[in-house]
Amino acid sequence: MADHIPDMDYDADEVIENFKSKFKWPSKNEVEVVVKPPKLGLKICLSILITVIISAAAYYAIYPAMNPKSGDFYSFIIGIIIVFCMSFYLLIGARTKVERKEYAKKQAKFPIIIVGVIIVVMLVGYLAGATLFRAHSYSKLMSVTSSDFSEDFEQIKYDEVPRLDSATAKILADQKLGKLDKYKSQYVVTQNSTQINYKGKPVRVAYFEYANVLKWLNNTKNGLPAYMLIDLVSQEVEPIDCMEKFGEGIKYSPTELFNEKLLRHLRFQYPTAILDTPNFEIDDSAHPYWITPVLDKTIGLFGGTDVKGVIITDALTGESEYHSIDDVKTDKSLNWIDVVYSESLVIQQYNYYGKLSGGFWNSIIFQNDVNIASNGSGNIALDDDVWVYTGITSTESDSSNFGFVLCNQRTKETRYYRNGGATELSAVESAKGAVQNYGYQAIFPILLDIEGQPTYFMSLYDASYNIKGYALVKLDDKTVVGTGLVDVEKTDVKALNAAVENYINALKDKGMVDADVNADDYKADENSENAADKNDDGNKTESKAKTVKGEITDIKTSVNDGNTVYYLQVKGKYYYIKAVDEMNVILLKTGDTVTITYEKDADNFIPATSVE
Repeated sequence: MADHIPDMDYDADEVIENFKSKFKWPSKNEVEVVVKPPKLGLKICLSILITVIISAAAYYAIYPAMNPKSGDFYSFIIGIIIVFCMSFYLLIGARTKVERKEYAKKQAKFPIIIVGVIIVVMLVGYLAGATLFRAHSYSKLMSVTSSDFSEDFEQIKYDEVPRLDSATAKILADQKLGKLDKYKSQYVVTQNSTQINYKGKPVRVAYFEYANVLKWLNNTKNGLPAYMLIDLVSQEVEPIDCMEKFGEGIKYSPTELFNEKLLRHLRFQYPTAILDTPNFEIDDSAHPYWITPVLDKTIGLFGGTDVKGVIITDALTGESEYHSIDDVKTDKSLNWIDVVYSESLVIQQYNYYGKLSGGFWNSIIFQNDVNIASNGSGNIALDDDVWVYTGITSTESDSSNFGFVLCNQRTKETRYYRNGGATELSAVESAKGAVQNYGYQAIFPILLDIEGQPTYFMSLYDASYNIKGYALVKLDDKTVVGTGLVDVEKTDVKALNAAVENYINALKDKGMVDADVNADDYKADENSENAADKNDDGNKTESKAKTVKGEITDIKTSVNDGNTVYYLQVKGKYYYIKAVDEMNVILLKTGDTVTITYEKDADNFIPATSVE
């Protein structure tokens, strides 16, 4: 009978758990449920539609170049894939249903593979153009030839070089705009002026920008009405009214929005072009254009940036025309273009040349014959082109230069000069030290030839960015300094002549030039200050001093740099003169009749040369 009794030797809890496990629903981690979403075709189409709309909006907003040599191209493609995947994920309900989420994961394998391939292509392209592997190619981006300083700089006259840099030119343009009632409340002058040669003179041209979005709404229909032409020698600012001169305003510019925004306008015309920053220039008739360099990556996929052409865009109509870089260099009809290669690009390419000519590891470890551009750069006019000037120094020292280079911004011709000495910033400090009692600042210096001596030339300006004098500093001996101050010499040209005379005397004192060197050979014509603008033949036309006679209706005074200035209101305008220049003004009172002599007219405040 015992054989028929079941074995009762078991754990009841274990039996119950085994029983329950047979009816327990598995967790999502224990099973993969893949369910094809309903209406899949429709949801794919909707995902594509959403992707197209968002991608089109993104393309309009950031307008990337559709070029495999542009990193933005790959970023844009990856962005499109991400937008499609997210749209599809949400439309099939994968956010709330686990079986749809598993389906989305399964289908995401293909887009992930595409993104992975893109990243691999970018990585390989970057490595193929890395300086570690392609140092020799980078060093060949720029061709540098040695040249003779005295021969090349002989034609550059110190009284014809720029006396303003971009910062001081901007201040003068702002001051001029403040006097033009029809412009000043609606526009501001851009920070991005361009130095060019205009009718044989170095000038800067600066376009207007809308003061704010509301001013854009109020004026965009007619475009920007004018631009500023700043003469870097005479320091005169002339507003060029495009509405009056050409019958229409500047419709396309970086300050516009929507389709008239310059780079967006160019992108729609040239979808594959890699565009550099546009430069604002004018031709010989003062017609405004945008010169936009088109870049190429010549080493690997992303390395070796160089210019392969330019797009010339009419700033008034938006019509554009592409020219290869060879055309720009050889076609004489395009010689009016001055800036194709930016300062940053040519300096970068010179640094590749100076650092990598001996190989990558030499630039890091041994550093034999390694050199780079010094901090800062300037511009000079030479051979009717604009050239970038910068000193050359070693990677281990910033206290001196052992040479300098000039690079043509239109052709990229680069000349190296073996004339060493103080860095530009050291020369600036020497000039400031010579006039430290006045607290003047100095613009970035320009290198000139004075009696065979490489010499830094710079303008001195006060806290209000008014040019107050000039300084000359010897390249290889920064203790040799000559200065001339407007407040002392009374006029700008006399201050310029005083600077060169004091400099040549300093050279004589140190025996660096012959004792019979005559400073008068270098002096500018002091009568030229009474000269008006050049006529169409490029010859100056003389203008006589002007006078105004009338009763003083108001007298105001101010103290500038320790000098008391008197402002006399006669016939609605204020004529000002320093007390040290005309002591009689301290005796004048309201109601007195005076005769005031002046040279240049102005809207409100006019500098006087004498008061009787």
